[in-house]
Amino acid sequence: MFRMATAQDAAAILSIYAPYIRQTPITFEYEVPTLEEFTERVRCILRNYPYIVCEQAGEIIGYGYASAYHERAAYQWDADLSIYFAPEATGHGLGRQMLCKLVEILRLQGVRNVYSCVTFPNPPSEQMHEALGFRTVGRFHQAGFKCGSWHDVTWFEKQIAPCDGHPEPFRSIQSIPTVQIMEILTR
Repeated sequence: MFRMATAQDAAAILSIYAPYIRQTPITFEYEVPTLEEFTERVRCILRNYPYIVCEQAGEIIGYGYASAYHERAAYQWDADLSIYFAPEATGHGLGRQMLCKLVEILRLQGVRNVYSCVTFPNPPSEQMHEALGFRTVGRFHQAGFKCGSWHDVTWFEKQIAPCDGHPEPFRSIQSIPTVQIMEILTR
């Protein structure tokens, strides 16, 4: 089951994210944030963007969210995507479903382009993005040092709506009717 996250989900979400910080170069973050810091991150994202959790038997097994690609006004129609799943929940197509749901909600918000940064190599993530129509736009070589070595990152992009004419301003997730969001999440 997919649903919108709440600040009360922060502890469960952080328990999924923390091993990625401690044990992998998947995220370039070094220190696990405190629960208070992480709860504030969730709240900040939920002010403007979708933050989704995936539950199985009432337990959160994965999450995904969108965030601003850059702060400048001309980038308001672009979003950056992130998803993480507990190890036992990977390889079952849930990541694809999560990305598709995020993209559908972002279209309602007026987003035109989505981006995803993936530590290279990461064949499952690379294959998922390519299967969903993302294309590689570049690789930053030796972009981050973690787990004792330097790592490249690959940037993926996907245009999710036409970039023609004068666009309406970006719409906060708060302005999207709940019924429309629920329809996407329960499909």
